[in-house]
Amino acid sequence: MTVGWPAVPFGGHAFPYAPGTLRASGDPAAADRRVLEHYLLWKSHFVRSWSDGSCAVYAPDAAYPYVAEAQGYGMVISALMAGADPDARDVFDGILRYVLDHPSAGHPDLHAAQQDDAGRDVGGANSATDGDLDIAYGLLLADRQWGGDYLARAIRRIDAVRETGLPAAGGPIKLGDWSSGHFDEVSRTSDWMPGHFRAFRAATGDPRWGEALDAHLSLAGALQRQYAPDTGLLPDFVVDTRTDPKPAPGQVLESAHDGDHHWNACRVPWRIGVDAVVSGDARARAVAGRMGRWMRAATHGDPGRVRCGYRLDGAAYGEGAAGAFVAPFGVAAMVGGGGQEWLDALWEWMAASPPVPGRYYSASVQLQAMLVVSNNWWPP
Repeated sequence: MTVGWPAVPFGGHAFPYAPGTLRASGDPAAADRRVLEHYLLWKSHFVRSWSDGSCAVYAPDAAYPYVAEAQGYGMVISALMAGADPDARDVFDGILRYVLDHPSAGHPDLHAAQQDDAGRDVGGANSATDGDLDIAYGLLLADRQWGGDYLARAIRRIDAVRETGLPAAGGPIKLGDWSSGHFDEVSRTSDWMPGHFRAFRAATGDPRWGEALDAHLSLAGALQRQYAPDTGLLPDFVVDTRTDPKPAPGQVLESAHDGDHHWNACRVPWRIGVDAVVSGDARARAVAGRMGRWMRAATHGDPGRVRCGYRLDGAAYGEGAAGAFVAPFGVAAMVGGGGQEWLDALWEWMAASPPVPGRYYSASVQLQAMLVVSNNWWPP
């Protein structure tokens, strides 16, 4: 076990959320215990050690058993759980070692997005933007928690994402260091992480991250107004990003639901909502609040009625209910997305829905939403 006490221990609730942010009702200490219970199950199900001393987050329900998004989630989660888990830094450092052992073929400071059961890079060994955004953000959290050389590593990765992912002419972030041709004009809305962009601007002083922050929040609002005025839902993928951004017209990368609110965009109420929670930015509040209010009305305030997939007009086609779709609306509810009773109902649903071994994705998204709702999220 690594010796040393973190600067921001879990359960301290030291960071004040933005004025006007709702809090879940009930005892904060009881909420912390529930988050810790979920974390320990998540860790036992999905954090796997390798013989070289590294470890990685196992993703049995992903395309490959080890994917970049999972490692990013693991680094953020373990940094935030320090103080409750005495081995949190060892987990963090183990995942970091795994990430560094698998550099992208497209840029040495990015992570190869996919590995098989044996830890061999597959699928071209290129990066996935969401993974590297979370890895960099996790490194900034680790710098705040423990010091050391995490900041230098974070800045190198942030610069690499900017170099390969931010279009020179502006517009939303690209899918990875492999994006070219048609894919140069495709963006995944769940990669739109304004809170990360704020942190990157602060860490590097690079104004491009401030421009990215503004561009993504502006585009999210514009897409809601034009393509989902009644629901506020965003699609998994946006195309024609340089000229006329619009929802994907069917499959462009993953499935026929690329233009729907599907298994990528389900993270958006959390990704944009957490920025509103932390920063109070009115644009983020508006985007997250709009979709949250619609979902509360569509489900009549019952989280169990949230479906796993919606057209942008609100027509449901997916099964229900999964943590990846339900939990993000808890974050949106904190910033005007449905009110106190809806927030409390969502929290109770999350608290009563522990991680299960085969569903890494929902468990990881839900755990991070629970960290936000329990007031255990903070900016680096």
